[in-house]
Amino acid sequence: MDPKNQFSDNPETQKPQEEEQQHLPVLPIASISLALSTILPTHFLNPPKISTLFNKPYKVKIPTQVSSLSNLSLSASSLPPTKSNFKSTISANPLQNTLTLNPLRPSEPSNAAGLRRASIVWFRNDLRVHDNECLNAAHNESMSVLAVYCFDPRDYGKSSSGFDKTGPYRASFLIESVADLRKNLQARGSDLVVRIGKPETVLVELAKAVGAEAVYAHREVSHDEVKGEDKIDAVMKDEGLEVKYFWGSTLYHVDDLPFKLEQMPTNYGGFREKVQGLEVRKTIEALDQLRGLPARGDVEPGEIPSLVDLGLNPSATMGQNGKPAANASLVGGENEALQRLRKFAAECQVQPSKENKDGTTDSVYGANFSCKISPWLAMGCLSPRSMFDELKKSTSRTISAASGKKDGGSGTGLNWLMYELLWRDFFRFITKKYSAAKQNSATPVTACVGAAT
Repeated sequence: MDPKNQFSDNPETQKPQEEEQQHLPVLPIASISLALSTILPTHFLNPPKISTLFNKPYKVKIPTQVSSLSNLSLSASSLPPTKSNFKSTISANPLQNTLTLNPLRPSEPSNAAGLRRASIVWFRNDLRVHDNECLNAAHNESMSVLAVYCFDPRDYGKSSSGFDKTGPYRASFLIESVADLRKNLQARGSDLVVRIGKPETVLVELAKAVGAEAVYAHREVSHDEVKGEDKIDAVMKDEGLEVKYFWGSTLYHVDDLPFKLEQMPTNYGGFREKVQGLEVRKTIEALDQLRGLPARGDVEPGEIPSLVDLGLNPSATMGQNGKPAANASLVGGENEALQRLRKFAAECQVQPSKENKDGTTDSVYGANFSCKISPWLAMGCLSPRSMFDELKKSTSRTISAASGKKDGGSGTGLNWLMYELLWRDFFRFITKKYSAAKQNSATPVTACVGAAT
């Protein structure tokens, strides 16, 4: 008898082998939940990795349906022990169940599976599409985006001192800016939803209607605006929604300051000295195409209110001759702001520079000594960084970054425009420092009246 086969027909010698098979470990059923309708990557079928897990070869059955991947089973096959066989059985049947509309978000936001189903961009004093980090972030992290602007009734009417909280000129400028923002969003495949109401109420209702998972907004600095943010945070937390804030109202980013906001100098000179040499962040280009509106909810864009709708008298903006008053000649909106900025840059470029006794030059000589762009900066139709960047590109001799010189006058060290924008930054940062809703103490702020841009 062949010694190689002497145990082949002996039932006694086969018993240990059968017992060995009965004591094979029971394979657990793997439960896999995927958010993408893709076939399992091929590296899952790598033979060397699977063969090291088992004493005997196994056949792996992997269905293509994403819905079937929740029950992925590995079953033993009766393959001959002398062959190492790996075979993938892929079903060609179509998807039986549709993908969930609310996939789980992995820790890495750049992954396509991490896109939110829908998000809301809450426009405030950032009525622009260029250099808008808030809008760009929502676009990059969401499958659909709903842009919203709220005319808060609390911003209108009379103050405790009897004055209009928002006058007719400012309100008219705001209405024009909102209308221009809507046009710019529509030109990029989106739209602007406009409502009259309290943001903490309007945003929650819209979030529920479209199934939004987050609200994106720019932070503000005044006491009432900070209190409004606290209300938004509270109601969104109750609804399980995330609120993501961004900073975009100053020349220097708050995160780039060489000190904590609590340590913000209370005088302009100390602030200017600390930010000398600080680099201005690059502007963010406007997106050519924005995410579409959420399909769920069928939200109506809404009409942009008139002065009458806001409780204001339209005749207040008219002169005695029935024509718009001089103050009403300012047209709100991002497009108007960019046109004025380019015009101002051209004026600075063609005008001869005025040389001072110390050999320096005044950067705005001949350009009416002002860019007259404050209203658009205040509404966020134009960002300070965009203004600085545009003038720097157009007239390199006019705009320069902060130098180490202590003199902050026109044309020396900090030139005129930097001087103006730094004053604006100082007031916004110092306001933010003392505008926290729970801030009780107040340290006097040492500052003179700064020149306005």
